[in-house]
Amino acid sequence: MAFRRPSCVLLGALLAVSFLAATAAAGDHGLTVFWGRNKDEGSLGEACDTGIYSTIIISFYSVFGHGRYWGDLSGHPLYGIGADIKHCRGKGIVVLLSIGGGGTQYSLPSSQSAADVADNLWNAHLGGGRRGVFRPFGDAVVDGIDFFIDQGGPDHYDELARRLSGYNRHYRGAPGVRLTATPRCVYPDWHVQRALDTGLFERIHVRFYGDDQCSYNHVYKDGVMAQWSKWTARYPRSKVYIGLAAANVPGRNDKVGLGSMQYDLMPSVKQAANYGGVMLWDRYYDKQTGYGRELYNGGIN
Repeated sequence: MAFRRPSCVLLGALLAVSFLAATAAAGDHGLTVFWGRNKDEGSLGEACDTGIYSTIIISFYSVFGHGRYWGDLSGHPLYGIGADIKHCRGKGIVVLLSIGGGGTQYSLPSSQSAADVADNLWNAHLGGGRRGVFRPFGDAVVDGIDFFIDQGGPDHYDELARRLSGYNRHYRGAPGVRLTATPRCVYPDWHVQRALDTGLFERIHVRFYGDDQCSYNHVYKDGVMAQWSKWTARYPRSKVYIGLAAANVPGRNDKVGLGSMQYDLMPSVKQAANYGGVMLWDRYYDKQTGYGRELYNGGIN
């Protein structure tokens, strides 16, 4: 990703749009999707215009913790993403930026690195805008940060969460920096456990794919529910989303059939008082299969 210096961020506009997005998402058992992993998935704006997603997570901000900060959007040109973020948020869609991913160029080895990453996220993607800090999406602002941590130890992600939450003092009563996490399905996910235990995360998207221990097609409902119950019980103040694969990828059979979703899996997961909705991985696969549209049209979310 190439970066450019931002124009001034207008705080008033930020607060108004953030309030709109938060209000639209409140209580909405909608579909969340990850975007940014394949240039053939179409633009961010196109994903928002499908009308089926209530939240879109840009992935990934994947290099951080050692004085370097940049992301990988899998060949998507930066031009136009800022305008798409504004377009999506104007439609009431929550737009988050996910940090981490499957790469190896990130970690938080110290308290200072957590402070530095928080400072960069605030000034490069959130409501800051300090001169000299590159803003890849111009003056567009995301609603919050998602923690998708798959490598390294627990490090200092709890401190990063607290520092990001601390920026809420700048929002003067309006919805501030929204924090979410996307852990692996087997509880606990020690990469993010300390961060989640801060109680600052409003949403947790648990990945019920990519692991035979809790993929529906391998362990069926009982195996999924064993893990689901642990997550929902441990974090009752967070909305917990069931993360599903939008397609079967080579070597994996993780996509849950619509019949199984409607009559077996969803009636069980929705019994949790803090059920939040469905998260799909990812927009590219969903565009190929139409899975999200089928879930949306069938009211399975």
